[in-house]
Amino acid sequence: MKYYIVDAFASRPFGGNPAGVVLLDGAAFPDESLMLQVAAELRYSETAFVRKHSDTEYTVRYFTPRAEVELCGHATIATFSLLHSELGVEGHCLCHTLAGNLSIEVGEQVMMQMAAPRIVETIGNTADIYRAVGLPDYTPSLPVQIAYSGLSDIMLPIPDVATLDGLQPDMGAITALTHRLNAVSVHAFAFADDGYTAHVRDFAPLYDIPEESATGTANAALTYYLQQQNRIPLVGDFRFLQGEAMGRPSVVATRITDDGTVYVGGSAAIVARGELMI
Repeated sequence: MKYYIVDAFASRPFGGNPAGVVLLDGAAFPDESLMLQVAAELRYSETAFVRKHSDTEYTVRYFTPRAEVELCGHATIATFSLLHSELGVEGHCLCHTLAGNLSIEVGEQVMMQMAAPRIVETIGNTADIYRAVGLPDYTPSLPVQIAYSGLSDIMLPIPDVATLDGLQPDMGAITALTHRLNAVSVHAFAFADDGYTAHVRDFAPLYDIPEESATGTANAALTYYLQQQNRIPLVGDFRFLQGEAMGRPSVVATRITDDGTVYVGGSAAIVARGELMI
């Protein structure tokens, strides 16, 4: 099996969000136990396993070191950026995932169609969530909601970027509340008048990811959430800055089209390549 380490949402190595990508030679996926072992060995938040059907059709499965997840935005961007740079894949591709079939536009920048977004739940009592991220006395002006665009994430408004950068989350408390609310992460965001739609931080310790430097699915869900709150136009292109607190700033691009479809994307850089001796 050929494997790669790819930094998604970055124009050069050692930025953005790293993912493992494994290109499979056979017609079937390996046993799930083996894919979990590979993901644990590579130690990245997600590793994508890629099965090719044709030059324009692929199936991708995503594994954290602990479990399989339905979809991972940054690992998908990493995968198709890799296919573009290594195999010359370009143009429209179809990606089969557990979250559904996704349309991918492949070039120097990869833009992927996300699963149909929706608001899953509005959380009435937010005290536990704000206490978990270190803001026990804050009452937001926007609702705290679980939004879905392939995965369910908790959209958490923060008063300003300085407060966002200074958060000291309690990972044990976040693990418990995301498990209870059936959510993957707490996606905290704040606005600033600096050209970005929002600055964000994403905490997913339930899946062994204390903090992630770039999160495609959660930023797609945030784009839909902000549209529903009338904070962004119904149609347009948007940019989210993530990873600042980790020293890996990442720019995640999103788009909403006039039919309500949400896309997320960016560029990526290959850091390493090798072969798994199994």
